[in-house]
Amino acid sequence: MDSAFLITAFVTLFVIVDPIGLMPLFIALTQGMTPQQRNAIAFRSCGVAAILLTLFAISGEAVLGFVGISMPAFRVAGGILLFITALDMLFERRTKRREDQAEEEDHNDPSVFPLAIPLIAGPGSIASIILLAGQQPGLLGLASVLGVMVAVLVLVFVLFRLGSHFERLLGRTVINVVTRLLGMLLAALSVQFVLDGLRAFGLGA
Repeated sequence: MDSAFLITAFVTLFVIVDPIGLMPLFIALTQGMTPQQRNAIAFRSCGVAAILLTLFAISGEAVLGFVGISMPAFRVAGGILLFITALDMLFERRTKRREDQAEEEDHNDPSVFPLAIPLIAGPGSIASIILLAGQQPGLLGLASVLGVMVAVLVLVFVLFRLGSHFERLLGRTVINVVTRLLGMLLAALSVQFVLDGLRAFGLGA
């Protein structure tokens, strides 16, 4: 398996899911809960997100074919969507929108909504997992994409467990700086997705 693809896949999913940016939201949604309750919510939210992303990785391209959307077209559309997400990260609109979604939800258990959906497994991560699975066809390619996805979700789980400690250690300013740097990286990756899609259109013409 191409190591460059694995690195690109990991960086793409890590930036899209944004575990660092999710930490403060997880803390806010679980305020007043015991450590055991927080651990259970962290585990459930990552588990639900893993199931959803796995389903899209396995059947996402088939669903696109059923509705008549080619993979190059979806790659271009996905790249544009990721670029918009990158702009939101650079100008803090993404964090504000996530905080608004979290505040609107008043359930006792936020593990499925809003944590798993749409904060972890949102439109950006779903589009990314379909794009990455389409770039590496076959069982080995699918296994590599799913392995990268599991690695990112394990990081999300670990950071959820350590969220309060990291927040005190890093501070809000450092988290904002890291988010902007990740936004710059995501912008470059999204442009690459668009270029790959346009190149595939040219080869198919």
